[in-house]
Amino acid sequence: MPEFPNIPDGFLRSVLNSITEHIVVIDCHGSIAFVNNSWITFGQDNACTRDGDWLHQNYLEICDRAVWRGDKTAGEAVEGVRAVIKGLLPYFYYEYPCHSPQTKRWFTMRVTPFDLASHQYYVITHQDITDRKLAEQQVRRLSRVDALTGLANRRTFDQTLHDEWQRARREGQPLSLAMLDIDHFKLINDTYGHPVGDTCLKKVGQTLTGFTNRPGDSCARYGGEEFALIWSNTSEDQARELANRLLHSVADLRIPNEASPTSPWLTISIGVSTVIPAIDMDEDRFITQADQALYQAKSNGRNRVA
Repeated sequence: MPEFPNIPDGFLRSVLNSITEHIVVIDCHGSIAFVNNSWITFGQDNACTRDGDWLHQNYLEICDRAVWRGDKTAGEAVEGVRAVIKGLLPYFYYEYPCHSPQTKRWFTMRVTPFDLASHQYYVITHQDITDRKLAEQQVRRLSRVDALTGLANRRTFDQTLHDEWQRARREGQPLSLAMLDIDHFKLINDTYGHPVGDTCLKKVGQTLTGFTNRPGDSCARYGGEEFALIWSNTSEDQARELANRLLHSVADLRIPNEASPTSPWLTISIGVSTVIPAIDMDEDRFITQADQALYQAKSNGRNRVA
């Protein structure tokens, strides 16, 4: 194996200064022995020091001061650094938010020990992972949303209903569920084409959002041309009134469905169930009751609330 020639100190510094990660080296007492240019630039941009001089400052003390100001993240970070210094951890890895007034940011922190000339040092690197975090948030958001209508999907509906069911049971409040179906939706697809059908679903979805304005309310695409609305702390009379208003709001969209035997315009049928949840009741039965009411509305001629 060939031997590498001696590499000058200036070369190594140039390598470290070219790295985009923020690098700081501390000793076992927390005193800063080295920072690279990325660390200095970040500090200047975020007013971390008054004069920009990091050498011989104490990294642990800087973190402790942040903790005293109420920074929980700094407390978790410095605890991990001290654990590595004490030999309790072989290394430390930490992901944390570092938001500014203008933008949201996230970073990773890595702490790794090394020996040099019988002295123990610790390399601390901070890497910007904002793009990754934003991508992860987008993936999580998309996993909860129906791609076509932008409403909550079935998975999100199930979780929301469970949460509201538990809350209504604890507080002894009524919970209402409306299941609705677009009448003769297949005829829209057959008559005008699927792109028009998709537009109809979007418009109906947009209309539903106007009926779920409170924190405990929610609307979702339940499947196909079927939608669901959860109304928290809503009595049977209130739910019936909301459902009838929704029925007329969709009719007022005046979306053509000329082949429909119910109306030449797009209409919906709605089934509503209201209950004050009890310990011996379950959410599946609640959904079944709303589905049965929807079936009744369709059996009685559609374009109505049951």
